[in-house]
Amino acid sequence: MPTRNPHLLRDDHIRRFITDGYVQVNDGLPTEFHQDLYRKIETVLEEEGNPGNNILPRIPEIHKVFDQPSVRGALTSLLGPGYLMHPHRYCHLNKPGSSGQQWHKDDYIFDHNVRHARCRWVMAFYYPQDVSADMGPTGILPGVQHHNMISDCEASKTTESALGLCGPAGTVSIVNFDSWHRAMPNVSEKNRYMLKFQFTRSREPAGPTWESGNRGWKPQPDDELPAVSEAVWNWLAGGDSGEVEAKGVSIDRCLAALDDADERVRLQAAYTFGRKGAEAVEPLVERLCATSEEQALASVPRNPANPAGGNPSELPVAYALSAVGRPAVKHLEALLEDDAWWVRATAADVLGDIGRPASDARPALLRAVGDDDAWVRRNASEALAVQGDFSDEDAPALRHALGDEDERVRRNIAFTLARHPIQDADLVDDLVSRSAEDEGRYVRYYALAAAARMTAGTDREGFLNAMLAARWCPLTTRKSAY
Repeated sequence: MPTRNPHLLRDDHIRRFITDGYVQVNDGLPTEFHQDLYRKIETVLEEEGNPGNNILPRIPEIHKVFDQPSVRGALTSLLGPGYLMHPHRYCHLNKPGSSGQQWHKDDYIFDHNVRHARCRWVMAFYYPQDVSADMGPTGILPGVQHHNMISDCEASKTTESALGLCGPAGTVSIVNFDSWHRAMPNVSEKNRYMLKFQFTRSREPAGPTWESGNRGWKPQPDDELPAVSEAVWNWLAGGDSGEVEAKGVSIDRCLAALDDADERVRLQAAYTFGRKGAEAVEPLVERLCATSEEQALASVPRNPANPAGGNPSELPVAYALSAVGRPAVKHLEALLEDDAWWVRATAADVLGDIGRPASDARPALLRAVGDDDAWVRRNASEALAVQGDFSDEDAPALRHALGDEDERVRRNIAFTLARHPIQDADLVDDLVSRSAEDEGRYVRYYALAAAARMTAGTDREGFLNAMLAARWCPLTTRKSAY
């Protein structure tokens, strides 16, 4: 258990993270700790192969890195208190002589989240050894984390400025989940290890969770998306949208800009709508309803920004409605009954991104989790994780969704219950069963996490039995089987 208060980031750190997409801290642990960890990692990978997600239980000392005040403070500053470590993690080995990777984004593992600008997910890259530029550090493209297209994914042809994340042992680089990144060429004679972890927030921001001295946004140098950056800052600081009216910018001009060939123009226009308020809602709803199925499906095929495929709700008009926020909620709730599945799916996703100001739509989202279309159910189940605050009357709908044929829905519902537990014995039984029997490993994890938060009294025995049965023993290896 951590024993010291976290070292929170300051305003200037948050502003740079918003615009550049990364912040670096050092865990402050002794050099000997990292040397020992490096040796253990090298031994495990050489003798047993890469343990994948099991790298943490296989080498549990790694958790000390993320318990240090500097690391906890940075994560708390960006994700709020009570943030969650995702069960997906991986040890990346960049061997001497490697040519590196292409630029890519990571998937939301086995899922298809819309890449919203609001900071609900981050990745953390930990180095157990000193990493210099010649060792093939993890590289990022600062400032383009919100872009789904770059000049070229082939590193030799990319025109955007790249940054190698270097640093001494104990360096933890926390990056926007949607950052373009790659392993750079390793021209040294040393192995370079990087441990990648993912984190997500468990609650929506009600105010700054960093060391804040000034709630106002200060424009940053070289920021090509100032409307996006200001909207993210205001949201992190507990506001709904931009606080300054977009004077001199017409609705019609913004609508036209949503179709611009330049992605930067589209993003700027979408988040400028956040300053237009209620007057923007009807034109945007009309635009969404006029969206064709073909336009929505254009986001679904696999591509470098979404290696496993994207979400049909990843639309400029959806970003705009999210930016408008509270004034759009009633209209979006009505669209959950629209004849077009892609309109219903987008309405569900936007209600989730709006967050707590859309909490009145929770009953409608619970109904949408039973929709005939899988994309609607998937987006509605993710939205519920943001809304929360369920009552006992909601348990039957949640139990039904926990048995959905679509793994994404089951996982999102289990994640929802891990964030917002309710006391229901039948639901706990279902979660315990899912934690042992579901075909999806991440459904199992979140079902176990939810059951842990929902059990009390006699219910706890079933949960504890399931947890003990699933326990990983880090001392059991191929060389020492029992």
